[in-house]
Amino acid sequence: MSMAGAKDPPGGRGAPTPQPSSQRGARGGWLAKIAPGVRNLVSKRETPENLWVKCPDTGEMIYRPDLEAALWVTPAGRHMRIGPELRFAYTFDHGAYERIEPLATTDDPLHFGAGKPYRDSLSAARKATGERDSGSVGAGTIKGVPAVAFVQDFAFMGGSLGMNTGESFIAAAKAAIARDCPMIAFTASGGARMQEGILSLMQMARTTLALQELRAARLPYVVVLTDPTTGGVTASYAMLGDVELAEPNALIAFTGARVNPIRETLPPGYQRSEYLVEHGMVDQVVERKNLPTVLGSVLGTLMAARARSAAA
Repeated sequence: MSMAGAKDPPGGRGAPTPQPSSQRGARGGWLAKIAPGVRNLVSKRETPENLWVKCPDTGEMIYRPDLEAALWVTPAGRHMRIGPELRFAYTFDHGAYERIEPLATTDDPLHFGAGKPYRDSLSAARKATGERDSGSVGAGTIKGVPAVAFVQDFAFMGGSLGMNTGESFIAAAKAAIARDCPMIAFTASGGARMQEGILSLMQMARTTLALQELRAARLPYVVVLTDPTTGGVTASYAMLGDVELAEPNALIAFTGARVNPIRETLPPGYQRSEYLVEHGMVDQVVERKNLPTVLGSVLGTLMAARARSAAA
């Protein structure tokens, strides 16, 4: 009779007969003789999660502490997406800043229920990012120049523009006017938030009006375009800066590359920051590590010009 289909006993073919639990405890080897606290420490030690991060461009595995020390810029030069906490810490002097909260808005004003309920999406995004919505505001100094910064978080529902995001932008503009200092916007968005319908599209007009108040106060507004900046954000406050900066290789567009209404062959990389700076849509492409220095210089120059104009 063939034994090919028979299963081996637990532990494998020829495994020793299991010992009673009392014998196993008495013959547990050198680890059983260590003090219980030390034994537990050794047995429970685990490798931390996310210790290695894969480079999206090369597939190289990067040691996370090294990537953090490089401001989340890979050896290949990819400027990875970061949230408000890191953006504020990297931008303001000594990483010191004050959070500014916007006016509260209504969650799910349209009771949107197609597909996943909107309230569930909001709850998941808040839990994952620790932020109230996709827009955050902080105030501090950049190379000694006081400034207010508005930061969009792409990790929060694709950085989509909704009512709360619009209120955050308006809060940043009002804070800049109250503090008599410049405003910076770090944009990262997939566009308007469909779950809020026309209320989302209204934020394009509301943020533009807030910028008119900032300009009436003769205060500079500088935009830093990060990957990606698209849709209604590109069609509004992302392109209204007195100075337009961008991080390297950032996707900056209104629609995706596959949407081509003019039916013409478009050059490679035409939606990337390097192409746009060559064609006058962006003033300068700046690496993340150099942004504080460049921003400090730009803001200092603009504020000095404002002071000279007021004195004339």
